[in-house]
Amino acid sequence: MKRVVFLLAALAACAAWGEWVYEGGWGSYGSGERQFDSPYGVAVAPDGDVYVADSGNDRVCHFKANGSFIGKFRFDLKNPRGIAIAPDGYLYVADTLNHRIVYSSYRGRLSWGSFGRGNGLFCYPYDVAVSRYYVVFVIDRLNRRVQYFTMTGSFLGKWGSYGSGEGFFNGPEGIAAAPLGNVYVADSANHRVQYFKSDGTFVGKWGTRGSGDGQFRYPTGVALPKNRAVVFVADSGNDRIQYFTKGGSFLGKWGSSGSRRGQFRSPADVDVSPGGERVYVVDTGNHRVQYFRWSDPAVAPASLGRVKALFK
Repeated sequence: MKRVVFLLAALAACAAWGEWVYEGGWGSYGSGERQFDSPYGVAVAPDGDVYVADSGNDRVCHFKANGSFIGKFRFDLKNPRGIAIAPDGYLYVADTLNHRIVYSSYRGRLSWGSFGRGNGLFCYPYDVAVSRYYVVFVIDRLNRRVQYFTMTGSFLGKWGSYGSGEGFFNGPEGIAAAPLGNVYVADSANHRVQYFKSDGTFVGKWGTRGSGDGQFRYPTGVALPKNRAVVFVADSGNDRIQYFTKGGSFLGKWGSSGSRRGQFRSPADVDVSPGGERVYVVDTGNHRVQYFRWSDPAVAPASLGRVKALFK
């Protein structure tokens, strides 16, 4: 009887289940203040400002939450792909074609890394994430591994090599550090997401190649909000965003192929505002950023399957 009551209560709660809807966006092709050339990474700072790795223009652009232009940084970057904001507000950039990580601090612009396969060296770093414990995780794409460092670049460890088994990678692209410590990786050419403890111990994975719910075609970006038990994935090859529980149970999706509002062309990255009320998406092929808000409809269908996923 208690189980029945619980399920009925959960179904009632799900009756207000909503969806992510288009709220705004900015950008077009070019090199002006609110223009981009194949933007690839996005990060939302603790104050709500938005930073974009404007890959084709070799720069990072800085905006207000609504897209108002604030400034830009070049830092001698070459095709930067990934970007992250540390809890203290410092900016970290995966300077992909320079095979290094660039970061800003009170001492100015600093960097570490160069081309190679040894510890602390990179072969096309694609993304970077900073945990709440100030550990910096880097997707070392063509070395098919994750390396992790102190905030100033001292090598701490690594995991991964080429393959399709648990803990192996094929073209990894995106990375995010969860508030409670797990690290999520968009294992792009294996068409899946894997997640690990902060030392690289394998925890779980989900996804196969396809276009169905919970399937991927070359996922490239991943994000975890601080106040929601949700994982957002930029499903680039399917021109959509999918979201899941932290264990990989499918919750929902939005987006389709195109250039209209709410549509995408190869979205490369995703991030969430500090309060969790907005999701920002780098719409790479359309040279723009779009952002979405949660909408609660008056009535929405619920299912036992969705309830089980939510409470898994």
